[in-house]
Amino acid sequence: MKMINADCEHIAVENPIGYINTHYRKADQIIQPYMFGDAFEKKTCLWLKNLPLLKPTNTVEPPKRLYYKSGKSMPAWYANAWKLPKDERSKLRSKTFPGIAAAMAEQWAIIYLKICEKDFYKKIINFAKNKKMPITSVKKYLEEQDGE
Repeated sequence: MKMINADCEHIAVENPIGYINTHYRKADQIIQPYMFGDAFEKKTCLWLKNLPLLKPTNTVEPPKRLYYKSGKSMPAWYANAWKLPKDERSKLRSKTFPGIAAAMAEQWAIIYLKICEKDFYKKIINFAKNKKMPITSVKKYLEEQDGE
């Protein structure tokens, strides 16, 4: 919970439906691997601070589910994981699918780059003020310094 409430401008917490959803608050978004090119089902919650919702990148058909006599169903990969030893099962079920990870990197990195760009332009403006030169001359000045 400390991570969710950290003093940071941007936060993304990823976790399956469960404890956080019931003891903190509902997730901002619930995604599935099949929305991002991985043919699997695994509801994954996202709690976001100053980040946009992820946009699906490549929706594919999820594999068929296993149905039980009770009428309940479950993704086959998840059901098959129960046959594994506990440590292996845990590791498999906690996996972040590559398509989701790539979407996070691609869609949220732009926010970081925009922040860096703003900082860069602030530095250029301050540099120009300190050197008492017009901003338009900064590029030429830096190129001359680079050539020396």
